[in-house]
Amino acid sequence: MTSTPKPYLTGHYTPVTDEITATGLTVEGTLPPELTGRLIRNSHNPKPGITPTHWFKGSGMVHGIRLRDGQAEWYRNRWVHTPALDGAPYMTDKGPDLTASTAGTHVIEHAGRLLALSEAALPFELTADLETVGAYDFGGRLTSAMTAHPKEDPVSGELHFFAASPFPPYLIHHVASADGKVLESQEVPGASAALKHDFALTEHYVVFLEGSVTFDPAEHSGIPYSWNDEQISRIGVMPRTAAGAGGRAREIRWFEIRQGYGMHFANAYEDSYGRVVVEGPTVGRDGWQRSWNWWVGAEDRGAEPNHGSRSTRWTVDLAAGAVKEEVTDDLTVEFPTINEAFLGIEHRYQYALAFPDDLGIAAHTLVKYDRTTGARQLLPFGAGRLPSEAVFVPAEGADSSQEDAGYLLTVVSDLNANASQLLVLDASDLTVPPVATIHLPRRVPAMIHGSWIPDAAA
Repeated sequence: MTSTPKPYLTGHYTPVTDEITATGLTVEGTLPPELTGRLIRNSHNPKPGITPTHWFKGSGMVHGIRLRDGQAEWYRNRWVHTPALDGAPYMTDKGPDLTASTAGTHVIEHAGRLLALSEAALPFELTADLETVGAYDFGGRLTSAMTAHPKEDPVSGELHFFAASPFPPYLIHHVASADGKVLESQEVPGASAALKHDFALTEHYVVFLEGSVTFDPAEHSGIPYSWNDEQISRIGVMPRTAAGAGGRAREIRWFEIRQGYGMHFANAYEDSYGRVVVEGPTVGRDGWQRSWNWWVGAEDRGAEPNHGSRSTRWTVDLAAGAVKEEVTDDLTVEFPTINEAFLGIEHRYQYALAFPDDLGIAAHTLVKYDRTTGARQLLPFGAGRLPSEAVFVPAEGADSSQEDAGYLLTVVSDLNANASQLLVLDASDLTVPPVATIHLPRRVPAMIHGSWIPDAAA
């Protein structure tokens, strides 16, 4: 009897088996001069012969494309060489080993350091050429795990992040300065063991979400969480303070919302009435379970890793102590992104990846939402082609009145040709042909999150 391959080891998600470097990549079209830097993306890519018990347990592998002076100088991929890559366990007789990370969820740059992230462990520092330096703990100041979705304030340059745990303290909020020093760490009261993956910033608040997914010691996939109808879904709104002024976590307010789970936020901001508006895709019980079943390779799973995830908006009226919740679109979407110059303030445009479903969307599709007009643009990729999360890069000289003046970078897994391309799309109009197409030397597996790192940030 032959076993069915895990879905996260097949098709678009089939791991690559080696590390390579290729130079002088073929470029169709013209690369804009402001695209001088590196696109670096992260993925779960277990070593050959290894079948992890959960998609998220696969070892991290980063893929990078270097652009400069209109040329695509190199592509390279490297495993993040953590102890876990060589089989070291996360749980030990002394508790969790925060260096035994998959480091496979995200990759960011802050204060000149390139960090590969996985939310249950310390970040891992990489060189500019993607070689592993080692676990990074902010000079000994970080003694907890670090979320895979830190937020850099576009004005101050501060990095906000958190550590979530199934055991007390359940939630710790951290702030690092623009030059990479941890300024403060504070436990957030009232938090629970609910799974917390992402969070949001506004000008004056830090926003957390606790959904109906919480710690479950009976879940043996290696990720000990499951849906629980008894777990109340909530949004927590915590006042921010100036760096070094002391935290205000004790002032957090929790607001109950409809049962569900939100994996990622698109953005949050304060509207003209002082209400906190939060947006991101969410799932209900069925969507969560069918998605989870894909992630672990169980029966009764969706055909895609995201099932029934709908764009949602919460408007938190702090004065009235009430929350308005609405589903804003019927597409199954995930991986929302924006022009990050608008992180924490009201944005007009939002991008996401739509997955095929039973509502008439038959192909993986990039979506652009115009929140002012309510319009959306769709860029379907056709059978056998899966784009990655779209990373926005602003056009040179663009100002706040030109929010969508720039480019979307997405890496396409093409099963038809067993190949991949990096597409440079015009973010202002998805219906026009790509600005440029860069042909990569191999098919790159479908990835999770990544960042554009301009040379100015290096």
